[in-house]
Amino acid sequence: MKTIKMAVLALVLIASYNCKETKKEAKEDLEAIEAVSAEQFSLVQDSTKVSFTAYKTSEKLPVGGQFTEINFTKSNSGATPLESLNGTEFSIPVSSLFTNDATGTRDPKILEFFFGVMENTTLISGVFKVASGDACSIDITLNGNTKNIPLEVEKTTDNHYTFKGIMELENWDALAAVASINKACEALHTGKDGVSKTWSEVAVQAEVLIQKD
Repeated sequence: MKTIKMAVLALVLIASYNCKETKKEAKEDLEAIEAVSAEQFSLVQDSTKVSFTAYKTSEKLPVGGQFTEINFTKSNSGATPLESLNGTEFSIPVSSLFTNDATGTRDPKILEFFFGVMENTTLISGVFKVASGDACSIDITLNGNTKNIPLEVEKTTDNHYTFKGIMELENWDALAAVASINKACEALHTGKDGVSKTWSEVAVQAEVLIQKD
């Protein structure tokens, strides 16, 4: 009988120990989940690069460029890298245009004959948007119009993201500006077919770094 009592006591002690260990493990798991959920991410603002590719001639030859300055008027943090970008507001001075033209004539022409014939062209402003499922887009304000550009997202490293989209300038009522820059660069935009053409389609790209706070 004494042996039975000892065995029962041992089982009770083992069960009690196992229960405590289970509760301890559950608590540790919960703390780990809470620690992960408490993580916050934010944009490394001075890491952002904004570039574009315009096209000329009927052959659609690319002309690349970038804006060397981007200002953030509103930035956020979030539980995920993309969530931290949602609602981020920015403005880009068009004067920061840089196309790496060796002659030094292209940038002034673009500023005068493209941006210069638009309404309110000192700045290009925008808002970054992240919808459900991490679908990303930007609202861009240009020439007095605000339109949306859907973006493709590429995660190149743990904290580096690239966003790409297509800007159709007709949506911003900017075809007059396209015609203006084409006329100013008529000879340079004339292809083998003898036709001078500047495309209204512009590919845009942004690269950002996201950090853990």
